[in-house]
Amino acid sequence: MAEGPTGSTVPRRQLGRNLRDLRNRARLTVRAAAKKLEWSEAKMWRIETGQTPLRSLDVQAMCLVYGAPADLTEALMGLAKETKARGWWHAYGDVIPEGFDVYVGLEEAAESLSVYGNDLVPGLLQTDGYAREIIRTHIRGIADADLDGRVRLRIERQSLLTRATDPTVLRAVLSETVLRRPVGGPKVMARQLAHLAYVAGLPNISIRVTPFAAGMHSGVTTGPFVILRFPLTGDGVATEPPTVYADGYTGGLYLDKEREVQQYDAAFADIWETSLDEQASLRLISEVAGSYEKG
Repeated sequence: MAEGPTGSTVPRRQLGRNLRDLRNRARLTVRAAAKKLEWSEAKMWRIETGQTPLRSLDVQAMCLVYGAPADLTEALMGLAKETKARGWWHAYGDVIPEGFDVYVGLEEAAESLSVYGNDLVPGLLQTDGYAREIIRTHIRGIADADLDGRVRLRIERQSLLTRATDPTVLRAVLSETVLRRPVGGPKVMARQLAHLAYVAGLPNISIRVTPFAAGMHSGVTTGPFVILRFPLTGDGVATEPPTVYADGYTGGLYLDKEREVQQYDAAFADIWETSLDEQASLRLISEVAGSYEKG
C-alpha cells in the first residue's frame, strides 16, 4: 500500500464532503440515504466526516443512489482508492489514540498552525520528559512499552516544524500558567522551557506568552485549540478548508464551518494581541526557566 506524507486523512475528508454534497443535492437525509444503501446512520456519518476509508464499489453505490453523473462517479471512485493510503504514523497504530490519526494527517498536511495552550505546552513543542509525564498522568497504569510508543509518536510529529522542504509555520500562544505549572518537576520544566526558547528562534515559529496581568481575554473562555490552514492550489483555492481542532478529555472536536472558524480566528487574534510580544515572551520564558534551574 502506498505511503504518503498525509496518509488518507485529506482524501477521506475530500471524498466525504463530495458525497455529502451529492446527498444534499439529491434532497436525501442521512437516515433516508442510509436506508436506501442498507447501512447504518453511524456509517454514513463516518464516511461524510472522513473518519473511515471507503471502497470504490461503495462510492459507486452511493453515487447511483444520489443520481451523480458518470464522470463524477468515476472521479470519486478514483479518490476512494487514495483513502486507503497510510501515513508514517501507521507504524504507531497500536498506541495512537482512537480517531487521532485523522488529526495527525491534517496536521501533517497543514501549511500553518495557530495554537493556544492555556494549561499545558502544546504537543508540537513538548520535550520527551514533559510529554512522558503528561501521558503517564492522563492514562493511569499505562504499560511502559505503550508509554514509550506514545512519547515517540508525539516527538515524531514535531518533525514537520524542522523538515527541509516547506516546514509548517507555527504561531503559538501560551498562558503564563503553562510556564509555571511544574509538570514533572524542576529538571523537566527547566529543559522544557529551554526547548521553547530554542524553537522560538526558528524562522517559521513564533511564540508568545499571555501573562497573568493581562486579565480577561478570549482564551479564558475558549480553552486550548488549534487552527489549521492548508496550502493553496494553482487556482488559489485551499486544498482543505481551514479547520479548528479543540482537544478534550474524551476526544477531539473538529470545526470547519466558516462561521465557526471566523469565531476562533477572532479569539486567536485577541489572545495574540493581549500577549507579550515575542522578545518579551522569550525573556519571561528564560526567567521562569532560571527559577527552575535554581530549584
